[in-house]
Amino acid sequence: MDDNRIKLEDIGYSDFFKIKKESNSNDSLMPARIIAEHKGGYILRNEASEFSAKITGKMRFDSSSREDYPSVGDWVLINVTNEEQAVIREILPRQTILKRKLVGKSDAQIIASNIDIAFIVQSPDRDYSLNRFERYISLVKSGGIKPVIILNKTDLIDEAELERIINELKERFKDTDIYTVSAVSGKGILDLRKDIKKRLTYCFIGSSGVGKSSIINVLLGEDLIKTGEISAYADRGKHVTTHRQLFVLKEGGILIDSPGMREIGLVDSSAGVKNIFLEIYKLMENCKFSNCTHVHEPGCAVLAAIKSGDLSEEKYQNYLKLVKEDEYNTMSKFKKKEKDYKFGKHIKQVLKSKPKKYE
Repeated sequence: MDDNRIKLEDIGYSDFFKIKKESNSNDSLMPARIIAEHKGGYILRNEASEFSAKITGKMRFDSSSREDYPSVGDWVLINVTNEEQAVIREILPRQTILKRKLVGKSDAQIIASNIDIAFIVQSPDRDYSLNRFERYISLVKSGGIKPVIILNKTDLIDEAELERIINELKERFKDTDIYTVSAVSGKGILDLRKDIKKRLTYCFIGSSGVGKSSIINVLLGEDLIKTGEISAYADRGKHVTTHRQLFVLKEGGILIDSPGMREIGLVDSSAGVKNIFLEIYKLMENCKFSNCTHVHEPGCAVLAAIKSGDLSEEKYQNYLKLVKEDEYNTMSKFKKKEKDYKFGKHIKQVLKSKPKKYE
């Protein structure tokens, strides 16, 4: 056992989870939080120690999707088998959940759970994009989590370009906090650390190479997370995080790192989409027709706002894209098959109607 005992509250055990634990009839089970996830197993932390753990065969048998399996950030109920090992018997209900649609699969993947604030990290030398920020913010808000923007590697651009980007971000995301930092120079890190609150859980998400792990290392004051060597090509760090893991700052904030995500598929994100595009939804209330699709109808307030310059064409196009994607990803398997079948049938009819060419 570790000598460094902690309070469960210091790793996020709030009244929400206490109540859920008390409703469980098995008093012999102990609460613990999953701090790391590896293939086939988990690392847990409770007030006394860290344990390696696996789920029971019953949990595996009863699971119908990926969401039924534990994830980093989860509070679980366990039996301790010895000083180093435990068995996960149950997952306590999640207060918030951050998940994405897996490309080419019907299941959603849980990135982390029980998150209070998600730091969405981009850097100007990688895939900086307002539309990508919108996608991430929709994903985060749909899980009941507060989004915060972090622009890293600001040492790579001059002050004029940085000011332009900050103004661009503030204009597009008026209600979202924005931090500009450099994990290399340390610029802006103090402001970020100062605003990280004790006993709250923060998740860092973003594409590979934007410096999420480097920021966490600077915040922790030590290199607990391995980061990739700097490539001679374009001085870009190579991302090496392959699994999710949880750390606690000396000041008390709880940080979760996650692997870079090339694809960010939305699922069950209608609330998040509506929240990030609230400006567009308010315009819809003034459309002439109640069944307006906001694509071609006369008297559409959304199209009028684009024409007058009050609404960004880019933001509107991204809205259409995310709404269609969310609708498709949340569609039932049966409806997807039906839609794909009808589309395939339409293609066959088109090809069949074409006149044959003879040489």
